[in-house]
Amino acid sequence: MAKKKAVVVGGLGIIGRSIMEAMEKEGGWDIVALSRRKPWFKTSAKFISVDLLDPEDAKDKLKGLTDTTHIFFCALSGGVEAENVAGNLALVENSIGVIAPIAKGLRRVILTQGGKFYGCHLGPHRTPAKESDPRHLPPNFYYDQQDFIAKAQKGQKWDYICVRPEAVVGYAVGIPLNTASIVAHYAIICREMGVPLHFPGPEQAFKIYNKFTDARILGRFQTWVAEHEKASNEAFNITNESGFRWCNIWPWFADYFGVKMGQVMPFNMMTMVGDKGPQWEKIVKRHNLKHNEFDLISWGFGNWNFGRTWDTILEDTKRFQHGFYEVIDMQQSFKDAFDMMRKEKVIP
Repeated sequence: MAKKKAVVVGGLGIIGRSIMEAMEKEGGWDIVALSRRKPWFKTSAKFISVDLLDPEDAKDKLKGLTDTTHIFFCALSGGVEAENVAGNLALVENSIGVIAPIAKGLRRVILTQGGKFYGCHLGPHRTPAKESDPRHLPPNFYYDQQDFIAKAQKGQKWDYICVRPEAVVGYAVGIPLNTASIVAHYAIICREMGVPLHFPGPEQAFKIYNKFTDARILGRFQTWVAEHEKASNEAFNITNESGFRWCNIWPWFADYFGVKMGQVMPFNMMTMVGDKGPQWEKIVKRHNLKHNEFDLISWGFGNWNFGRTWDTILEDTKRFQHGFYEVIDMQQSFKDAFDMMRKEKVIP
């Protein structure tokens, strides 16, 4: 019987899958994942199919998790908009709010947040963003989730940690908010139709500075910080540390997918790329792809990623000071995500 029992809320997302893989590699964890779908990959985790927007279903399905020691929260309700407070707060209330009172041996809750905590979705903000930076004016569902957990934790033996990555680069089936998947599908459509890979945002966006987060580093960090004694009730930024500008990595995207490099040509991806489902269906059939995720992709998220004209930089110093030093080159991070998508037969 494992001495550590983790519940991963949102186990089939990019982050959830990476956390489970990290725990399985480390060993010593009994893992339960909460998700409405079944896993498509091999895992030792037990899955509970539950609708966390339904309080009664949650209470019924989660009542047996009395031996939980750690809860990793990485679920999302709706899109990425910070204003989606009700649904995202309900996910926390109906998972952590149900499990924590009955799990007498609960030690730690790890809440996944992100750059929106600092207002990166609103416009130019203080960079590099530090964990000590003040909140912006709400609404922001990260604030409501953290406040709920902080209130529930008062007087209890367990503590909590906030983990703040930037845009996560990795792969999971059926996840629309996936930068690597957006780039891959767009580039392959361009190759299919014989057009260059134009950058769909403005010139200023082409040159801004970004620091994103590799899903594997994020998974390993969350597993590490779950047992880090000096992390109690702290927040930590986590990125690859390797920064990039689209103007420097875009030619490599073109080369990887075998498409001619384009130029800066601002357009709405929902309008110009989102209607190319019929062309993608031909690609699926020709290459016998296992999954067709074209209609699941959030081209609106692509518009935001490539249309933002201000830097997005999270400061990593705090996690280095606490002893987690892992970094990865940004180009390698994208390459590994694309390679995985090919292996999973999502792209040719």
